[in-house]
Amino acid sequence: MFNNHLERNSDAKMSQNRSLALPRGLIEPAHAVMNQEHPTAVALVIDEEVQIRRLLRTSLEANGYRVFEAVDGKLGLAEAAQRRPDVVMLDLELPDIDGMTVLKRLREWSSVPVIVLSVRDQEEDKVAALDHGADDYLTKPFGTGELMARLRVAQRHAKRAPDMADFQSSHLEVDLVARVVKVKGKLVKLTVTEYALLHLFVRHAGRVLTHQQILNNVWGPTYVEQTHYLRVYMTHLREKIEENPSKPELFITEIGIGYRLDSKR
Repeated sequence: MFNNHLERNSDAKMSQNRSLALPRGLIEPAHAVMNQEHPTAVALVIDEEVQIRRLLRTSLEANGYRVFEAVDGKLGLAEAAQRRPDVVMLDLELPDIDGMTVLKRLREWSSVPVIVLSVRDQEEDKVAALDHGADDYLTKPFGTGELMARLRVAQRHAKRAPDMADFQSSHLEVDLVARVVKVKGKLVKLTVTEYALLHLFVRHAGRVLTHQQILNNVWGPTYVEQTHYLRVYMTHLREKIEENPSKPELFITEIGIGYRLDSKR
């Protein structure tokens, strides 16, 4: 069925000059190849169900969007990093990784508006998705008119900070999409907490983060007074990343306030 679907999308409507095959699991609809003089908004649909993808593609293209599709979470994240869409439609029931995980991974580096489309209709699922960064939540089945209206609202309200997929300062390189950290070109292994701490600094590079801000973001609100946790992990992070941990040049201490990641390139 999957191969047949690809064949149906490889018809005469597609450009005959395309020489690069799409990665397995990614579907670019016929109307995605458009006049480059009139760029349009890009929508990414991450959903396993072919019927839903067809419905969304028809509605989105009718409203002027260029549409890309992915049938699972890993491919969806890859497409989001490559295409930098203006909006994402995300199903929570995906064949490889849960849609909530996709949402959390996406929010690590992108502020693109995300509308969750799911059969899950429990309040806790909706609250969890919104808490993890979704802009809206629609339960399947849904009306396309309502979807397009909510999409317009999400895009109007979106404050699009520039997406940061990678970071480099001095000898430190961080790929936020692949979650890869390198020092002088060599891979550095971090624990889950160490990476969460580094990720927070990268997202706010150049800004001073207070002890309370860091503790709240990495450990949670019940730990905002546990500054000894932070001191221990800052020591670990400096030992793994700084050239001279005793004289840090990247992770700067702001005495009595917090820390700052130097953002010089």
